[in-house]
Amino acid sequence: MEIIGDTSLGRYNKVSRMRIQKVENVNKCLEFIRQRGVSLTNIGAEDIVDENVKLILGLIWTLILRFTIADISEEGLSAKEGLLLWCQRKTAPYREVNVRDFTYSWADGLAFCALIHRHRPDLLDFDSLDKTDRHRNTQLAFDVAADHLNIPKLLDVEDVCDISRPDERSVMTYVAQYFHAFSELGKVDTAGRRVAKFAEVMESVWSMESDYERRVKALMQAIDNKRSEWESSTFRGDYADAKRQSVEFVNYKTSLKRKWVAEKRDIDTLLGNIQTKLKTYELKPYHPPHGLTLQDLDRTWKELLAAEERRYRLINAKIRDIKEKLRHDFAKQANEFQALVNAISNELVLLDGDLDLQLAHVRQLSTRLGPMADMLEGIQRLDDQCVEANIEENDHTIYSADDLSFDFGLLEQALQKKSAFISNQIVSRNMTNLTPAQLEEFESTFRHFDNRQSNSLSSAEFNAALASLGIMYEEEDFARIFAQCS
Repeated sequence: MEIIGDTSLGRYNKVSRMRIQKVENVNKCLEFIRQRGVSLTNIGAEDIVDENVKLILGLIWTLILRFTIADISEEGLSAKEGLLLWCQRKTAPYREVNVRDFTYSWADGLAFCALIHRHRPDLLDFDSLDKTDRHRNTQLAFDVAADHLNIPKLLDVEDVCDISRPDERSVMTYVAQYFHAFSELGKVDTAGRRVAKFAEVMESVWSMESDYERRVKALMQAIDNKRSEWESSTFRGDYADAKRQSVEFVNYKTSLKRKWVAEKRDIDTLLGNIQTKLKTYELKPYHPPHGLTLQDLDRTWKELLAAEERRYRLINAKIRDIKEKLRHDFAKQANEFQALVNAISNELVLLDGDLDLQLAHVRQLSTRLGPMADMLEGIQRLDDQCVEANIEENDHTIYSADDLSFDFGLLEQALQKKSAFISNQIVSRNMTNLTPAQLEEFESTFRHFDNRQSNSLSSAEFNAALASLGIMYEEEDFARIFAQCS
């Protein structure tokens, strides 16, 4: 009773020689059986002590039914029907087996073999069995069950194969051993699956934790690198460099930073998933290492935003400073250039006195044109830089590069005309046969045919100029005169 009930019966007579002691022991057992809900009728301790075989066998079957078969349940059916349904379901895939009861259905031994093969296919090869050899099949099942499943041989082969109707209770008792053996096997398998599932869960959690730490560390390192890059960057001082750094900053905000924003949100979600998974399996929450917590990441993110603002303000300030410097530089050069043009123009207007001195003065003024042309090229380069920087207004000057170029062209023409006029006046003074009006006509004709404005005429231009004055020469005479004038 202690073995099958898995509990102690208390004190009893372990060495019982007297009848009364034996009766006391049996009464203790019967009381234990009644406490387990087993109804005992027409049997007392004296019947067992007096070795009443019929009553004793009935009691044994009652105990078997209570402690071995009664706890078998399949879809709410009673012990017998539940055990039969279990057998039918387990042997259903086997075409040669048809379990309908606990008597004839087991006579060929195939049902026993099918139960073993269904749960432990490694113990026997069902397909290789000789389905007609009932004794061999039954013996094989009994041997395998005893050797590998710890199921005692409660039956002999003859009890199943050689009688017209196998004893139903005996077969039920033996088959119930299969049920319990395989139920324990199922419990072991279930426990194994649970352990494997737990290991899988823990491996998944460890992988998620490792992934979290790796990604947080990588994101924080990338942010620190970007901040260091900004802090160590310098400006060349020209607009092209400042604009390049501005474009790079805009590209950073529309590409790299957006990836970081998405990564930060994914990291937040990942940590939440880790904690949820641990809570689901009633495990301790995960605490990220120092320096890799969400608070650390948020602090690094705030530092990035502050660095972004400083970087944005610095670039804008540099661009404003560069634009203002361009305005000042252009205005300074433009105003100085215009002052030079005005000064030379004024000197031309104020020329007076001896013609030779005037001519020398004009020629001296003309020597200033070369440096002024170089200066104008520099102004044009500054203007190009202003255009590149999208500078459309300049409060420091009213002159544009185009205005200055136009005024410079007029100045060049004025100097050339003034020089030619004075030269004509000198010639008129020295040649009594030409009137000033004639000299003026010659000078006007010369300027008209000086297409290149080089202060000289080609052979064709000289011939055309003479023709316009009504002067014609033979080809040889013209060639000689042109050579002399050249």
